[in-house]
Amino acid sequence: MEQPPAKRSLDITNAEHIGFKHGMVEITVLGGIRLEGLDRMRTTLKIQIEHLSLRHNLDLYNDTQVEKLVRKVAEKLEIGTSVITAALTDLTDQLEHYRLEEIERQSSHQNDKRKILTQEEEQQAKLYLSAPNLIERTREDIGKAGVIGEENNRLLMYLIFTSRKRESPLHVISLGSSGIGKTHLQEKVSALIPEEDKMESTSLTAAAIYYFGRYDLRNKVVLIEDLDGAEGALFPIRELQSKRKIIRTVPFKNTKGETKSIQLVVEGPVTIAGCTTKESIYEDNANRSFLIYIDESKEQDEKIMDYQRKLSAGKIDTVSQHKIIKQFQGMQRILQAPAVPR
Repeated sequence: MEQPPAKRSLDITNAEHIGFKHGMVEITVLGGIRLEGLDRMRTTLKIQIEHLSLRHNLDLYNDTQVEKLVRKVAEKLEIGTSVITAALTDLTDQLEHYRLEEIERQSSHQNDKRKILTQEEEQQAKLYLSAPNLIERTREDIGKAGVIGEENNRLLMYLIFTSRKRESPLHVISLGSSGIGKTHLQEKVSALIPEEDKMESTSLTAAAIYYFGRYDLRNKVVLIEDLDGAEGALFPIRELQSKRKIIRTVPFKNTKGETKSIQLVVEGPVTIAGCTTKESIYEDNANRSFLIYIDESKEQDEKIMDYQRKLSAGKIDTVSQHKIIKQFQGMQRILQAPAVPR
């Protein structure tokens, strides 16, 4: 007997308990689906027909696993294989569509997590930015925020981080001997940038950078603690710097076992910052960046040791430092890229 047209609906009210109906077949996706790893679709399903039900986990992109489940459901729930095959095919198509929409939605709302400044905080930020001698005051106050010495380097790095808001941002690589303070300078200056505007990583692989959401890195500072641990990612990093977009095509299998392709896209603009002891290795990346050579002088060492002694003795006003850091973050939040006529 010919089956009536199936009524299909995906209930995503609860992302951890997705409901689906296909005629007499009711399927619940327990635990939802993972948004990453688009080459597979691991699920735990509860399949129910009237009062009979069955639970099973599988990869819906694995044709062999799907065929085994179809036979099991047909036997246990007393239903034709064509009916359950059609239901699983439709479920997979709708879950695939839902997953791609959800990835896009989360990416587009990434920048909505900004801290909202109070009226007083916004007024203070505007007063600071509009007062005379902004550059000199900024250089001095970065020091008051806890960045010791490196007067020119710290100001340059701060301005480079601020450029993330522009369509053509700047980039920086910090160079110096091991243990001399490259990471410390980058870490201290980046503390002046709001958390929602930066992405920090000890190292970064080539594969990982393509799996950010499309707009996850837009107008952010990407801070790589050790470029030596990110050698595989140097090419996509250069592409982000030059073209402000990277694209990777990856294969996946659909429910019919057919290999298809999808594109992973990550868009900038983005500011890249990293530290290394090996300038020559990163020549291709360096010519796209400002190079900051860390001060290795005896005078700089004495400044740092003097600061550490005062800090240990409780003679550093850390409360004031924290207040200045918050003030810088507030100023960063109200800054906007200038509109350039085309």
